[in-house]
Amino acid sequence: MKEKVKCLIIGSGPAGYTAGIYASRANLSPILIEGMMPGGQLTMTTTVENFPGYPFGKQGPEMMTDFRMQAERMGADIRMGMVTAVDLSIRPFVCTIDEDKQVLADTIIISTGALAKWLEIESEQDFKGYGISTCATCDGFFYKNKNVAVVGGGDSALEEAAYLAQMCKKVYLIHRRDEFRASKAMQQRIFQIPNIEIIWNSTIQEVLGEKEGMMKKVTGMRLYDKLKKSTQDIEVDGIFVAIGHTPATSLFEGQLELDEQGYIKTIPGTTKTSVPGVFAAGDVQDSNYRQAITAAASGCMAALDAERFLNSQE
Repeated sequence: MKEKVKCLIIGSGPAGYTAGIYASRANLSPILIEGMMPGGQLTMTTTVENFPGYPFGKQGPEMMTDFRMQAERMGADIRMGMVTAVDLSIRPFVCTIDEDKQVLADTIIISTGALAKWLEIESEQDFKGYGISTCATCDGFFYKNKNVAVVGGGDSALEEAAYLAQMCKKVYLIHRRDEFRASKAMQQRIFQIPNIEIIWNSTIQEVLGEKEGMMKKVTGMRLYDKLKKSTQDIEVDGIFVAIGHTPATSLFEGQLELDEQGYIKTIPGTTKTSVPGVFAAGDVQDSNYRQAITAAASGCMAALDAERFLNSQE
């Protein structure tokens, strides 16, 4: 027998758990399927200092535990597992969980997030969250008056470099080519910032750092110059990887309208997607802000949009 639910939330993290809180309070009795990374990207971070309500900061995994507990306390049915297939062409929508169980949903809130692209070098794994970050807005505060590096050549990378240059002593901007992909306006801005040094035609070959028990810290990077076929070591306290994100939307290709990067398109000012009754929240539909607070806010919006949609159907 197939299970029937008013609201199915696909994915956890700030958006999914917040949607669970609001949908529960609206008596939608939501089922939330956590996905392969319960808690989302914040479970890979250390101290989060910019989320309201945590005046002394909070470890990312602990914060997501708080979110989860609150959603559960409100009544959300939170389950481990993966949504492996969806059919959005019929109502109620048909969702397959772990390839063997089907749930019929009157509404769906998608909060599957987006994963940052990494350098994919062995030494990077040792220092993720301990000097290597994918979010300057989140972690730049920790590097005041220090030297950092930003890797990338698009608008996001240049924006991160400009942001960090306001507080850091020096910012090295590392790009593997001899020209940026970013807009001309953004490039002009970067070229005029005195404490940004651009290093062309180079890639990070190795992240240098110190490890002592559980204590880790980045101390530098080994760069490989593709033209000179040589390496050089540069001392930095932090490395920000800004080579893009991959939204987790493969499940919805051909069923929902996506943008060029694969993010779910929503009607401006709402979380409504191209399919009535399906809503998107968090980084899966946000290629701009990508903050925990904005993800949580859109989770609230999605639950309210779902409630109003159901009321309109009645």
